[in-house]
Amino acid sequence: MLSVTAKDLMEEFRLELLNAETDVAFRPIKISDISRPGMEMAGYFTYYPAERIQLLGKTEMSFFRELPVEDKKDRMERLCTYDTPAVVLSRGLDAPAELIDAANQVGVPVLRSDMTTTRLSSQLTNFLESQLAPMTAIHGVLVDIYGVGVLITGSSGVGKSETALDLVRRGHRLVADDSVEIRQEHEGNLVGRAPELIKHLLEIRGLGIINVMTLFGAGSVRNYKRIGMAIHLELWDQKKQYDRLGLDEETMKVFDTDLPKITVPVRPGRNLAVIIEVAAMNFRLKRMGINAAQQFSDQLTNVIEEGDRDDY
Repeated sequence: MLSVTAKDLMEEFRLELLNAETDVAFRPIKISDISRPGMEMAGYFTYYPAERIQLLGKTEMSFFRELPVEDKKDRMERLCTYDTPAVVLSRGLDAPAELIDAANQVGVPVLRSDMTTTRLSSQLTNFLESQLAPMTAIHGVLVDIYGVGVLITGSSGVGKSETALDLVRRGHRLVADDSVEIRQEHEGNLVGRAPELIKHLLEIRGLGIINVMTLFGAGSVRNYKRIGMAIHLELWDQKKQYDRLGLDEETMKVFDTDLPKITVPVRPGRNLAVIIEVAAMNFRLKRMGINAAQQFSDQLTNVIEEGDRDDY
């Protein structure tokens, strides 16, 4: 199971660890949801989501300070469980002694941030959803073409990397070559990036490994990109019937997302970079409601129907 730690949050958001023992910072966080325990401060723990990060803001702490001394100790002991990944204080608020004592007993990290509660909650949620999203690796190339993340797949040696190099030379941006790490951050939202070891690198057979950012500049690469469509390259098969109108809509399933897919046959003389570039532009037009293939089909149908009426 994917997880991050309180130490990761400390490094990402410059949070301060308030515990005396630093080992608690390595407690795993496995859920991206954030809880603001207002009802728990009032003593209602029936549906307490202990496995979530507990975010304490000005409202919760103001209520806590008005509680009787015996209730303060009880609330914090019930708030800090062995399942609680972390307690975070916003607005630079001071941690009450009852919280520190209860957290130290079960090893819960107590963190503090100077950010406002709403902003901190939003940023923590976005970061955790990104880090804890389901991830898979696909053999292929990911390129940003006119703002569309195009995942290029195909068998080894079919020309994926060479096509990506040609696209970069035409002004588009490389995201990943050979291996694309794909995370489903939200339903229907696939984000691809390169493994850290091969980021910004392209492997061209006969030439070797090249650094795209060094050769073409920082504007030729991206660290990550949302994937909009997939293009599968395959060697031309004379016996196979390929779509010539563009009405057939294939999909490629990644997690729960159906990714639009186009199969492009490869043979000498075909400029794959131009074909993929136009495919990306046509994809954008379809999202804007302009479908050239459907318009042609409708016009053809109208001509046929008019011809039939003339026969009568």
